[in-house]
Amino acid sequence: MLDLRRLVILRELKLHGTMSAAARELSYTHSAVSQQLALLEREAGVRLLEKSGRNVRLTPAGEELVANTDAILAAMERAESALAESHRRPKGVVRVAAFTTISRIFLPDALLRLSEEYPDLDVRVTRADPEVAVTMLLSRQVDVVLADAYPGTESTATSGVTVAPLAEDPVRAYLPDGSGRDGSVPLAQVRWVMEPQGSAAAQWALRVCRERGFEPLVAHTTSDLLFHLRMVEHGLAAAFLPDTVLREAGVELEPSREFPVDQRRSIHLLMRAGSEAHPAHIAVRAAIAAAIERR
Repeated sequence: MLDLRRLVILRELKLHGTMSAAARELSYTHSAVSQQLALLEREAGVRLLEKSGRNVRLTPAGEELVANTDAILAAMERAESALAESHRRPKGVVRVAAFTTISRIFLPDALLRLSEEYPDLDVRVTRADPEVAVTMLLSRQVDVVLADAYPGTESTATSGVTVAPLAEDPVRAYLPDGSGRDGSVPLAQVRWVMEPQGSAAAQWALRVCRERGFEPLVAHTTSDLLFHLRMVEHGLAAAFLPDTVLREAGVELEPSREFPVDQRRSIHLLMRAGSEAHPAHIAVRAAIAAAIERR
């Protein structure tokens, strides 16, 4: 019979890409991870790993085994959720990962509501970018992730993750005075502030600009959308800003007519597959949804 702990190690290797990274996440030594995976290969009777430069990668058999491990772990999540339902009210610790802007705008209201309604529920928040938070979720470092997604950048469904939609938030472009076709500065010369390269938000913003026939001059990068807003207010950079950010800051700006106004980001909650019915997760989702609606 295959050892579940060793299956989890193989899954961590798949998630993090290298044995060193998997060992770090599991608080193991590199040699311990290597030994456990060698034992798993003996149990399986087939090669699970192969050399790839200085690292290793999963063979097709290894990939299939990880997929089956996801199904096993989802079944365990469902079992834990069923046990939790025996309690009258949600209780215990729920670890939430969320990125800066959403944390600032929505979570304080949600946490206050949860503390009032469920005093035995201990919700703990960690700041993390969406791309990192998904790995943290699958590695059981957090229990739920509050994230966003932009049009055309939603990745295919990640194995082992359930997406619960919460809201949609219009995103509009704001340019400094004198920019655009009717101004003195062509769009290609306008300085922009965007989220870090590689993020879904940055990929979306770059695509929107390129569809309008220019390559944006990205002068500043940060995931702090309040900084984006302040740069626009001071006429120092252009930015794509969600409506919720402006409402929260109490700021009114005129969006650019150079860009469509029907672009929206989606806000959603990510949970490990099988944990959707956990009473604590249901309570957290309801509180965040209520906080978003109040905004």
